[in-house]
Amino acid sequence: MGVLFFNTLDSQRLKITVPSSHRIFLMSLSLSMAAFALAASISPGPVNIVALSSGANHGLRASLAHVAGATLGFCLLLVLVGLGLHQLLLRWSLLGMLLHWGGVAFLLYMAWKLASDNGRLTNTHSTTAPSAWHGVAMQWLNPKAWLAAVAGVGAYTGGEQHLLWLFAWIYGPICFVSVACWAWAGSMIRQYLGNPRHVRLLNRGLAVLLVGSAVYLVI
Repeated sequence: MGVLFFNTLDSQRLKITVPSSHRIFLMSLSLSMAAFALAASISPGPVNIVALSSGANHGLRASLAHVAGATLGFCLLLVLVGLGLHQLLLRWSLLGMLLHWGGVAFLLYMAWKLASDNGRLTNTHSTTAPSAWHGVAMQWLNPKAWLAAVAGVGAYTGGEQHLLWLFAWIYGPICFVSVACWAWAGSMIRQYLGNPRHVRLLNRGLAVLLVGSAVYLVI
């Protein structure tokens, strides 16, 4: 009877200990995923440069479509990379080359749009503000996004789909807030850009950064 009692207690301890350690593991993994997502999302890059420019030219509200598109585009890329998309690119080198040069062309196109802008600020939603599709395309044609997706999936998911979905759910809100911060910073700069000439100078400076990003992909 005593042996049975202690065996029962031991089994109960095991039932309590295993889920607790699993929760601790998931919590520490989630914090690590969040730190990675923040570092990758908020660092300077083509998507954030365009968000900054959009905030300065069109305001925060009109820039949220670009922010949402960039977030959705990256989360989709992250999930598909986790499901094996990058292996497809390794097998079909032509597809990888098309994405590479497509990224260069798209960056140059966005740089041209910035450099040719007339510098007049708009107070309402504008058709010239980057759309959600621009945000999606910039992520898919952005080597930084591909590197972040491949590195993140390799570091945190271990081929487990439930961890992949956890990573995507954590990454999404952090990506949205990070890109939105750049758009917000642009909207703050907007207060000091009363002269169209100053706006044009800012846009051309940001266009140079995008061209630099494109050149970096070529060399």
